[in-house]
Amino acid sequence: MLKEVSQCTLCAAHLALGPRPVVQAAEGSRILIVGQAPGRKVHASGIPFDDASGDRLRGWLGLSRDLFYDPALVAIVPMGFCYPGTGKSGDLAPRPECAPAWREKLLSRLQQVELTLVIGQYAQQYHFPDVRVNVTDMVRAWRSHGPRVVPLPHPSPRNNLWLKRNPWFEQELLPELQLRVKQLVMPA
Repeated sequence: MLKEVSQCTLCAAHLALGPRPVVQAAEGSRILIVGQAPGRKVHASGIPFDDASGDRLRGWLGLSRDLFYDPALVAIVPMGFCYPGTGKSGDLAPRPECAPAWREKLLSRLQQVELTLVIGQYAQQYHFPDVRVNVTDMVRAWRSHGPRVVPLPHPSPRNNLWLKRNPWFEQELLPELQLRVKQLVMPA
């Protein structure tokens, strides 16, 4: 299936830099990271979260690069697999063709996932279709989603102000998230 994804050209006509699907997964993955779409740097490298956002996300999780990029542990399946281009205030939204074409097919194969991280507005709208709140309120209610699903803000440096305005995120949510991740990396 990943080979099929890597050859996808479904929305090629809408991608200024052309298609380059960026996904990481294995049937035994235990942590699923649902992001938005690759950025320009990730498009260039072909490695998910290979940028400042990835550095911050790995810090939030307490994972080394080696563990983060081990598909037997971490699946990274964004809402859009290709870089959508740049808009007026940052990257464009993930292409709408991607999720209907691939999402359920891929997720159905990830039967060992014990923790899903739902990052940012587009991923949260898809994974919580009945909840109509902004990212801040979604993340603030992280305990109500159960121990297997954690909504997160995007780890982009553009969100430094959000992090400063919401100190509870680093004080309350991140220690619990790191504990959950550690339990999955080093089970008892």
